[in-house]
Amino acid sequence: MILSRVKPAVGGEAPSSDKKKKNKGKKTPRLEDYLAQRDYLGAITLLEFQRSAGERQEDADLWLGYCAFHLGDYKRAMEVYKSLILKPGCPVEVWVYLACTLFFLGMYKEAEEAALKAPKSQLQNRLLFHLAHKFNDEKKLMGFHQNLEDVTEDQLSLASIHYMRSHYQEAIDIYKRILLQNRDFLALNVYVALCYYKLDYYDVSQEVLAVYLQSVPDSTIALNLKACNHFRLYNGKAAEAELKNLIDISSSSFEFAKELIRHNLVVFRGGEGALQVLPPLIDVISEARLNLVIYYLRQDDVQEAYSLIKDLEPTTPQEYILKGVVNAALGQEVGSRDHLKIAQQFFQLVGGSASECDTIPGRQCMASCFFLLRQFEDVLIYLNSVKSYFYNDDTFNFNYAQAKAAVGSYREAEEVFLLIQSEKIKNDYVYLSWLARCYIMNKKAQLAWELYLKMETSAESFSLLQLIANDCYKMGQFYYSAKAFDALERLDPSPEYWEGKRGACVGVFQLILAGREPRESLREILPLLRNTGNPQVEYIVRTLKKWAKDNRVSV
Repeated sequence: MILSRVKPAVGGEAPSSDKKKKNKGKKTPRLEDYLAQRDYLGAITLLEFQRSAGERQEDADLWLGYCAFHLGDYKRAMEVYKSLILKPGCPVEVWVYLACTLFFLGMYKEAEEAALKAPKSQLQNRLLFHLAHKFNDEKKLMGFHQNLEDVTEDQLSLASIHYMRSHYQEAIDIYKRILLQNRDFLALNVYVALCYYKLDYYDVSQEVLAVYLQSVPDSTIALNLKACNHFRLYNGKAAEAELKNLIDISSSSFEFAKELIRHNLVVFRGGEGALQVLPPLIDVISEARLNLVIYYLRQDDVQEAYSLIKDLEPTTPQEYILKGVVNAALGQEVGSRDHLKIAQQFFQLVGGSASECDTIPGRQCMASCFFLLRQFEDVLIYLNSVKSYFYNDDTFNFNYAQAKAAVGSYREAEEVFLLIQSEKIKNDYVYLSWLARCYIMNKKAQLAWELYLKMETSAESFSLLQLIANDCYKMGQFYYSAKAFDALERLDPSPEYWEGKRGACVGVFQLILAGREPRESLREILPLLRNTGNPQVEYIVRTLKKWAKDNRVSV
């Protein structure tokens, strides 16, 4: 099947004399032509065909390894180079080629061993530079950094390390400088676009990316990045539509793209198929582990999320943030102050860093840090600075409303709580209790009582009753306080609840006397009092009934 790609050029069926004349002008395909077109699969096919036909191309194995490497088939490239180093007279630089394949296979220790057997060269230094980054060896990293020269390959290598260390602006500066000197290095536009994507400038990323896609419309990396930008700017459906072009191309092109597409489709589809697709990709695509953790968090499986991320040593802001979120969720679930403290430290580390302090995630981190420290005035400083980006974001609004309520801005808090659409959040006790408190503080106790009536009987509904009873009492909304204390007393005949109900009922009577409560409310207060077997009831009921009779109020 693969050979069919070169059949027309090599010749298929035995040509007739007419066909011979027609084909006379056609050239035999050359390896250089395939390489120029980046058609590495075609180049491999040609090399294998020549080998089977006995036409031995000079350095055929070296070219085979080169093409397999650039095709993304690192395992095959490794096998080619391993077989080469066993042959006598093998060029010593093959060791560094082998090291490169081992590096891309994630076999970093073996890559370092192979690289050190190669003669000193710029490629060897660049590879060891990247390995030092992988090993988190700052001393070695600086040593190899000093060996870098002011040549394009070394500067590109430096830019990639900046990128991986989240120094995106430094990477952009290098790429732009090289682009000014070499306008035809179009691929650098993709790298610049990647940096802008990481900096959350998705529209700028799209503009830069368009320059490259005009010349190379079938680029795997560029089309994937375009899809990711669409995901951030619009939604998963728009991103998936962009990915369809890549699916068609990757079916016959780069191997790694297939795994990348499967991974990204899970993200674009909101986690659909995560458990089938992501676990095998954890050691292949770095984001797969993080996205699986996010999936578990969305399923409220905090323990599973924690077990997946607990041994991960965070190196990027995203990893620090996610580890902070998991620790915060676990700390709140099991009541662990230690986990909450770890979360707070991670958030502070990201939000206080020079590279992240002015980004949206960085500001959200500082807000989260202060939220855990219960310093809500500071929470609002950071959330106010980014709220225009999250108007319809339920999670953001949930946190923002809680912070508003915590500082006493109940009117604004109520408005934000009511913007939330998520049924999951709206059924959460934290949401219900804060909204009830906002209603009470905004003199809407009836709405708080209706929230309770909609709840099923549970420990949470009992807690909400206590909140309504006490907050309404505090705010002088005695009618609903009395109703709540009565419900509490029936559930738990504690003297404390009777005292609360007695005070609330007397409070209602006082409001009636002051003309701030309808007289008819007395008719509803008397049955609440009679529900109690306390001997004080008769005296209070007698007093209320006497006043009602004197003032011609029907009870």
